[in-house]
Amino acid sequence: MSKTAREQFTGRHMAAILIAFFAVVVVVNFIMARLAMSTFGGVVVENSYVASQHFNRWLDQASQEKALGWKAAATHRSDGRVEVTLAGVANEGAQVKAIARHPLGRLPDQFLAFTRGADGRFVSQQALPSERWRLRIEVRAGGTAWRTEEDVR
Repeated sequence: MSKTAREQFTGRHMAAILIAFFAVVVVVNFIMARLAMSTFGGVVVENSYVASQHFNRWLDQASQEKALGWKAAATHRSDGRVEVTLAGVANEGAQVKAIARHPLGRLPDQFLAFTRGADGRFVSQQALPSERWRLRIEVRAGGTAWRTEEDVR
């Protein structure tokens, strides 16, 4: 084959290669950014300055609650309702409420109210969709408030 029959590598070829390369980079970056923004909004607290002012008080409350030795276990029942079993708490007169949050923020928060069953377990009045949820449980018993977080599937 002679040299005239072969294409020569020209500046147009190099420009096409560079444009294609950077087009791929831009498209991949756009897709990754779009996926990241659609799965997590990035808001942990509404106002970080205000949260920082309460941080030490929150730590003190957490250590007092931990000293109580209370425990909670949450399970998702087949009917969609959530069941909470308490340990170390005098169940008589105890009140349980919770906020169910979707870990990725895709679904709105669900407020759950619980009623005490005959076996001492607390069952939510509302059903949760069968997704993964993080429960922020609050138990009030004998004038004492206790909070914890549990994952429910």
